[in-house]
Amino acid sequence: MFRLIGRSVTEGFRSIVAHGLMSFAAVATVAISLVVLAFFLVVAANLSYVADILEAQVEVVAYAHEDFDRQWRGELIRKVEAIPGVGEVYFVTREEALDRLRAQFGGQADLLAAVEEDNPLRDSVEVSVEDPEKIEDVSAVIGSIDSIEDVAYQQEVVQRLYAITSAIRTAGVGLVFLLAGATFLLISNTIRLTIYARRKEIEIMRLVGASAGFIWGPLLVEGILLGVIGALLASGIVAWGYTDLVVAIQGSLPFVPILNPQPLLANLMQLLLATGLIIGLLSSWFSAFRYVRI
Repeated sequence: MFRLIGRSVTEGFRSIVAHGLMSFAAVATVAISLVVLAFFLVVAANLSYVADILEAQVEVVAYAHEDFDRQWRGELIRKVEAIPGVGEVYFVTREEALDRLRAQFGGQADLLAAVEEDNPLRDSVEVSVEDPEKIEDVSAVIGSIDSIEDVAYQQEVVQRLYAITSAIRTAGVGLVFLLAGATFLLISNTIRLTIYARRKEIEIMRLVGASAGFIWGPLLVEGILLGVIGALLASGIVAWGYTDLVVAIQGSLPFVPILNPQPLLANLMQLLLATGLIIGLLSSWFSAFRYVRI
């Protein structure tokens, strides 16, 4: 058994080297296909992450009139707390809002220098809602209060993000299927070349009663190796690119939420390797089954 596996692996590597150009094309196509798949998955995962953060923080922000007198803030809070479905209520002054912006910008806080002297922000009331599904009703009631000029909430943004995430996943899967088809054909053709080059040897093995595993083994291993090598190449590209992207975003835009490389990359690499292996195995099995009659 071990001798058969060892021979299959050796012959598989030898065949890949023998068909260098075709093997390179197959590996490159696998890598490109999986990099595209990884790109769509990473984008979708980060959009879902942002949507989850926003959904967990869904609240109504009611902005007071610009000339609102803060001595009436207690009365305003009581009116809002009396609305059915309202949870916690917190009054935020325009100065507090500006301080939050400074904290979010971190090392880029100097960008706010232009608005430091004439703060354009308004006093507001932040309201948590007990049932997110009733946020529109609660917002309408809050907006009817005389002191309130405008009401905003993030539920619509969350819904749009989930819709975009779904569309990206769908587009990514469709494109990956097309690229996987091209990969399948390339690996199949590479295996066919191997079968053609070894046709006499295969015929002799069949005549002397060689087992199916003895004949098919190297062909299946060759396809698996092409798929796995392409997947490893894709994994390296994705790991390098995403790690650099995270560092760049956290350094220049620290307020932008983005998933950390781990465990995202570990899970993604496992998926890419499994996908590359399966594509390589199916491609080589198809060619071996079709062109090697046993």
